[in-house]
Amino acid sequence: MSESKWSQQRNVPRGFAYDERWQGLADSGQNIHGEADFISGLKPASVLDAGCGTGRVAIELVRRGIDCVGVDLDREMLAVASEKAPTLDWVEADLNDFNLGRTFDIAVLAGNVMIFVLSGSEELVINQVARHLCAGGLVVAGFSLDTGGIGLEDYDALMKRLGLSPAGRWSTWQREPFTGGSYAVSAHRKN
Repeated sequence: MSESKWSQQRNVPRGFAYDERWQGLADSGQNIHGEADFISGLKPASVLDAGCGTGRVAIELVRRGIDCVGVDLDREMLAVASEKAPTLDWVEADLNDFNLGRTFDIAVLAGNVMIFVLSGSEELVINQVARHLCAGGLVVAGFSLDTGGIGLEDYDALMKRLGLSPAGRWSTWQREPFTGGSYAVSAHRKN
């Protein structure tokens, strides 16, 4: 496995153990598809699920008729994704160095992807992700702001350096207005 803050975590659930949390939430009646609701509401034809983990978001987007490819560096997480949805495209790759040879309408970085990339590699990751967008495509990322990871000011500055324009910010995947707080969902458009 390539290096990331995620790969350095030794005591976090992976694979099917990771999915157990989501299954428990679904079994209790909670909607576990906020990210897919948000993304599908934008009406994309294609989505890059960057940092797809066990495939929860990508699988739901495909179920809704959206072409989706998942990329992740964690082989154990991808094995679960592939077992759950063997016909989907799952690519094992580091987000700061991958090439799928195609473009997408939207790239989604759900599940706190931006706080798990190595500090200092955030611009490389977003640059690679943005290279996979059609002109006018969106990068949509949701991540915690109280973890010692990248903050919104730095995130917005790197997006600007890469030629991505602000297209919206919310405090949740349910599109609650952003008024500060510990979590943000940000959309930036490729010019």
